[in-house]
Amino acid sequence: MEAHVGTIRVGVEEEFHVVELGTRRLAARADLVLEALPPASFTHELQRSMVESNSEPFLELEELARNVCGLRRRLIRQADEVGLGINAAGSAPLVEMDEVKVSPDPRYEQMLSDYQQLTREQLICGTHVHAEVRDPDLAVVVAHRLTPWLPPLLALSVSSPYWDGEDTGYASFRSLVWQRWPTAGPLARYASAAEYKEMLGELIRSQVITDAGMLYFDIRPSQHVPTIELRICDSCPRVESVVLIAGLFRALVAREIEAVRQGVEREVHLEAVRAATWQAARAGLEGELIDPVSGVPRPAAVVVGRLVEGLRPQLEESSDWPLVSALAEEALARGSSAERQRRAFARRGRLTDVVDLLLAETRACEWDRPAGSSPSCRSAAS
Repeated sequence: MEAHVGTIRVGVEEEFHVVELGTRRLAARADLVLEALPPASFTHELQRSMVESNSEPFLELEELARNVCGLRRRLIRQADEVGLGINAAGSAPLVEMDEVKVSPDPRYEQMLSDYQQLTREQLICGTHVHAEVRDPDLAVVVAHRLTPWLPPLLALSVSSPYWDGEDTGYASFRSLVWQRWPTAGPLARYASAAEYKEMLGELIRSQVITDAGMLYFDIRPSQHVPTIELRICDSCPRVESVVLIAGLFRALVAREIEAVRQGVEREVHLEAVRAATWQAARAGLEGELIDPVSGVPRPAAVVVGRLVEGLRPQLEESSDWPLVSALAEEALARGSSAERQRRAFARRGRLTDVVDLLLAETRACEWDRPAGSSPSCRSAAS
């Protein structure tokens, strides 16, 4: 049974909005960007205004960071050539709904027919992290047991305060849009991969979904690679956020595998997880989060700090502690993307300034951090 964090490879899928630079609105022109990019690394998504990139899996977070940056630079260069912009955010502040179009794919066209407005309004982008777990039974068990720890990861990613030109009052409105799908939300408990597959078959027979790809849980065993896939997070404008979340998620997976190996019981109440997820989507890093251990609200800095400190054994084992603890401290000091977007809007009252901020942060994807020790999050956890 795997338990060593240093042997768990981690990879990232990022979803991006394609933006018309003149208006800063979504542009249904992803095909122009994709036509010159390798399909092994870049692909279309449900909407024609979205592009997805896929990293390689890595043992070293630094290598993952450089790969993610390289993919972003390549995507942005291609968009530049056709006069378009790329931003990584959970939602797009400016949208002309009449111009939104589903990608020309039979599966997506069927989804439009079946789900109607849900499909038309699926104008959201996420960061998906894959952590390698080759035992399918173990992957099912661990994925469920990790659900209480996902809301703080969502809070570290929140980047979707605006929807259709309005401030929603949420740090991650993407989360609320996503929860409308019939198979979204926290993953229930299944004893084995066979039981999980049986559930999938039942849903397909019901004809509410048509295939395994439509299991939209916040975390799930991947259908095409031997991993557990984290799906709860918004797309992140800053690469540092992506690397931080990937490092924390891998450490969580390793810790939970070891807990299963030792026979530690884990009781998960999905109602409490849903409430904590809503709270993270509402507050981000600027308010209170539900502590996964005590179940009571605490300042986000305290919850995140305790999460990082609690994973210190796994992070030290993988030599990730200096990097991840520093990235967490920086994230708390910088504040969430949602808050930065609101500050950008407050300066002149223009959503175009918000889009410009997202475009700039997405473009600033160089990875050149000095090696060596970095400060920890201990002060935030106190």
